[in-house]
Parts: sequence; C-alpha cells; structure tokens
Amino acid sequence: MSLEVKIQKQFSGFSLDVEFETEGGCMGILGASGCGKSMTLKCVAGIEKPDRGRIVQNETVFFDSDLGINLPARKRKVGYLFQNYALFPTMTVEENLKIAVLGKEKEKRSQVEEQILRFQLEGLEHHFPFQLSGGQQQRAALARMLLTRPGMILLDEPFSALDGYLKDSLQIEMLERLREFSGEVLFVSHSRDEIYRFCNRMTVISEGKTVKTGETKEIFQNPQVAEAAKLTGCKNLSAMERINDYELFARDWNITLKTEKKIQKATRYVGIRGHHLVPWDKPDGENVMKIQVSKTSDTPFHRQILFQNAEAESSKRIWWIQEKKGMKRTSLEYIPLYIKFPKEDIMLLS
Repeated sequence: MSLEVKIQKQFSGFSLDVEFETEGGCMGILGASGCGKSMTLKCVAGIEKPDRGRIVQNETVFFDSDLGINLPARKRKVGYLFQNYALFPTMTVEENLKIAVLGKEKEKRSQVEEQILRFQLEGLEHHFPFQLSGGQQQRAALARMLLTRPGMILLDEPFSALDGYLKDSLQIEMLERLREFSGEVLFVSHSRDEIYRFCNRMTVISEGKTVKTGETKEIFQNPQVAEAAKLTGCKNLSAMERINDYELFARDWNITLKTEKKIQKATRYVGIRGHHLVPWDKPDGENVMKIQVSKTSDTPFHRQILFQNAEAESSKRIWWIQEKKGMKRTSLEYIPLYIKFPKEDIMLLS
C-alpha cells in the first residue's frame, strides 16, 4: 500500500506546496496551526481541488492536473474523521451509523449492531450527539467511518477536543483500531507526542511547504532541518559558524562546540534538546559553559531551567530539562555552575 502526494494550491496570502510518499501503515503530518495540514487532507479526500500536481493511491489516480483527472470524493473510498467528528445532530447514534451502510435493512442492522458492540456504544444507540461525551462522539464517528469500508483513513486532529485521562485512554483504543485496519492512514496533528505514538513515518509541514519526510524515530533523533527540529520539540537552536570539520561556534550562545558528526557546508544551525544537557561541576572539559540561571519552572514530572552563558550577557537563553523521577528534592534544588553539551547529542541543521 502506498500513497503519493505532490500538490500545489494558491490562496490569498498563502500557498500550499507539499510532497510526500507513504510506505504503508500510519503516516503523520506534523505542523503548527495554519500551516496547511488539514488542507492537505482535504485535497487527498477530494473535498478541495489542488491547482497543480498529482495524488495517487496504489495505482488509482485521484488527481492529476496534467491528465485532467479529478476523481470525485465519493469514488476515492476515503474515510475522513473531522476534528468535530461531524455526526448528524438530528440523528441518533444508531441512525448515524446506519446511514453509512448500503444494502437491505436486515444487513444494515446486523453491521450497525456489530460496530456498536465493537466500539462500546451499548446503551447509547438512541442518544443524539449532544447527549454524548467527547470520547463517545469520537467512537461513534470512527465506527460510522469504518462502516463505509474505506481503503484509506484520514484523521484530522482526532484528539484536539479532548483532554487529560480521556485523551490517553482513547489514544490506546485508537491504536488498537488502526492496527486492525489494513489500508493507508494519514494522521494530522500539531502534537509531536501523538505523531510519535501513532506514526511509523511522518512529514513535517511549515508555512504550507514540506520541510522533511522520513521515518518518525529517525526524524526525532536527527531532524537535519531547523524547522523540523523546532516542530519535534527542540527549544535550543543557534546560528553557527563552521570552524573545521568537527568544531563550530554557536553565535547565539557564544560558545565553541566540538561535534561527533562531520559539519557539512550546508549546516547553518546547531541544536540540542533540553534533556540532553548535563550538569557539570568544574570549568574543565569539552563543550562546557559557565551558566547564569534566569528562572525555573516545574511540571509534575520535570523541572525546566532557563539559563544563559554567564560570560556573555547578550547570549540567547537555553532550556535545560531535568526529569524528576528518582531525584531527591535536594538534587532538584541544586543548580550547577556549569553545563556540558555532549557532542554526541549535538544536532547539525540546515
């Protein structure tokens, strides 16, 4: 199973220019709000028409501007789960599901009853959407979508309306459902955690353009592009000057750093994730900075410390993230004089 997408669409003040290819399984589309993620899904589904390009699933051409092909949405066999779930408000759960099934009444009833059991909607058959919780609405919408027997599933921010324990629980349920589905899945989200959890491959979109596509874990480990590093959660980025193959000057942090990887000519930025920084108790050593702490903040499981180079007042501030698990309170209250940038964790970015 594979999907090829290479499309362009011009709007007033915004242009969409995305290109990626899937290799089966779940493909994530990660990007900030307004970057073109949902519009990409709508073009794949046939809800929107690109200006130029090509969309092909396996050997079925959905869209080809050169050949004049634009397959109607109803013929693409695509299941689309919208952010608001799009259940018909004047229909009960049972009626919402039944409308997705073709055939005689007896066949419809049998398939609907099977989905109600499968998605734990027993007792809610005669409820209207406004009488359902967010999680129940999502299950009903997913059940209805799968009743159409789609060849591909498009998920548009499926957890954006949920929070807390409910979101975690439904994500586990969704993972189980997707493992049962043999077709292609496109999963749109601005949450890097959701993309990492669900998707074996991902594409990163910024301001309407594809900036990086590849294996999810590989992109998180080595994003290669500054914008991909930001969107996968790296807060520490600096412009840099190459000194030699394995040494650079990070201008925003005012520090010379040695690297494990060879610095390419196309490298323009250096980055390091906050949890990779190491507290240090002496000025000696490779990639060590004397620090001046600006502020600290706590979450239930992490402490975030914002600091800058103590020997350069104009340097950009850096985030250091400590995991609280297993740490004594005295350890959390301790602020080191120095921080080490391990060279094996330094990211070189174009």
